[in-house]
Amino acid sequence: MEEDERCCGTGTCLINADGLCWCGQQWDGEKMSRPADEQENLSTSKPATPLEDNS
Repeated sequence: MEEDERCCGTGTCLINADGLCWCGQQWDGEKMSRPADEQENLSTSKPATPLEDNS
């Protein structure tokens, strides 16, 4: 089996014709990275608020 140049180096990449890997990363033409919509969700998510101590 020929190694895919898009593989991240783990040797476990399964990349479909659209460039989407089973792990959720997307080939952007240069490298594997998280899809843009997922990166946006990560950057706009709010940190968890700490629980109040009612003791």
